[in-house]
Amino acid sequence: MKLLEIIQPDFSFADDRGLLVQIAHGDVAQVNAVFTKKGAVRGNLHYHKSAKETFYILTGKVRVSLSLGEASEEYVFGAGDAFRIPENVRHTFAYLEDTYLVALYSACVELPDGTKDIYT
Repeated sequence: MKLLEIIQPDFSFADDRGLLVQIAHGDVAQVNAVFTKKGAVRGNLHYHKSAKETFYILTGKVRVSLSLGEASEEYVFGAGDAFRIPENVRHTFAYLEDTYLVALYSACVELPDGTKDIYT
């Protein structure tokens, strides 16, 4: 069983003006733009019970470590890569280069009662 789904953007168009990439549509409740410096770590094996997370790497390089029960996987992603992490999969990001990425969530992390769908 794969703990992460490597995806292709829904749509991509390039011309002499530049590039447009449609990462997802229809199933996004929250979008975060994230910049992280080389050597930093984010996530610390956290997970979400309600949200799938889709990531698109704009620049840089990141190592993604995942686990679910006894299963574990590790990937390295760079500029132009896109992937989705399902609910309940623990994940940590270790940044190998200064990195800009976009994170899209299928459900908001901030819950109506003021808590967050973030678990360790």
